[in-house]
Amino acid sequence: MLTQTVMGRVYDYSHAVGGLYIPQTVGIAIGEGDTVYALSRPADAISGVAWNKTAIGAKITKITIGTVPGDEEHVQDISRYGDADGEIIWPAGIALDSDENIYVTDEWLNRVSVFDKEGEFVRLWGQGGDGDGQFNRPSGIAIDSRGDAVVVDSLNHRVQKFTKEGEFLANWGSLGSGDGEFDSPWGIGLGEHGNIYVADHKNHRAQKFSPDGKYLRSFGSHGTGRGQLTRPSDVTVDPDGDVYVCDWANDRVQAYGPEGDFITTFIGDAHELAKWHKQQVDSNADVVKARRRVYSLEPEWRFAMPTAVEFDVEKARLMVADTQRGRIQIYNKLGDYLEAQFNL
Repeated sequence: MLTQTVMGRVYDYSHAVGGLYIPQTVGIAIGEGDTVYALSRPADAISGVAWNKTAIGAKITKITIGTVPGDEEHVQDISRYGDADGEIIWPAGIALDSDENIYVTDEWLNRVSVFDKEGEFVRLWGQGGDGDGQFNRPSGIAIDSRGDAVVVDSLNHRVQKFTKEGEFLANWGSLGSGDGEFDSPWGIGLGEHGNIYVADHKNHRAQKFSPDGKYLRSFGSHGTGRGQLTRPSDVTVDPDGDVYVCDWANDRVQAYGPEGDFITTFIGDAHELAKWHKQQVDSNADVVKARRRVYSLEPEWRFAMPTAVEFDVEKARLMVADTQRGRIQIYNKLGDYLEAQFNL
């Protein structure tokens, strides 16, 4: 369904952006204007085959994404695969501060790397371990209104907070399934009043906390039904307080109201190829013919293990990292939608 009208909200599918420039996108950060940063990692490294300097795809790609299909443009690639300062191996989360400095977590290197908006390396911090300020597979990251970095420390089953220079401030959480406990948490988002939302991956839910880590609420339960989740990977919040959770293993995004009531499901609606994907397809006559022979292209429209979700406040649009398809799918949240037959 390209346009969904549900519970007083209207979501209208816009278009997809993807292809060679943003393979295996696992993170999205929204910059000023049309600027978007896509975090990618090498597809072949998932199987452990290509842990070497020739692996491609571990990078941050700075692009612009307009409001209509075809407006997107590649600006630059930032960082590359490796373990030296300013390099990344298995990036997981990305966030921007008020100066558009770029913060990236690296699950393999157990650290956070920082770059300026031009892509120059600034600093890094972190090391492996379970002590204060140490990491075991850091994943989601967000920068709060004070400029502090909030990092999901996945296999230590906690959330940690740092200054932007990497000085440890606080942490909370432990392994478990009770309120405020985690099992391999993954993505993170910030909402109203600085509240913190965490995708609690193996507990199949998202949890909401106050800025100082006090448990407030959960969203979702384990399953495949309406409003249920299986291995959620990320969470974001819009200015209305609506919550969007990447339902990773169910190949969808679930939307909830501020109090946790289920709103709707997004399953992917990319009926048209993204500009860069179309260029790749059109360059190979055999691929063009093969796509015309299939019984249905509908599987191509849908999400395949979406990993990240962000809400672009300025343009009121939801961006979903459709990871296995190498693209971002975009939905506009409309505040002034009218359709005569429904408004008589």
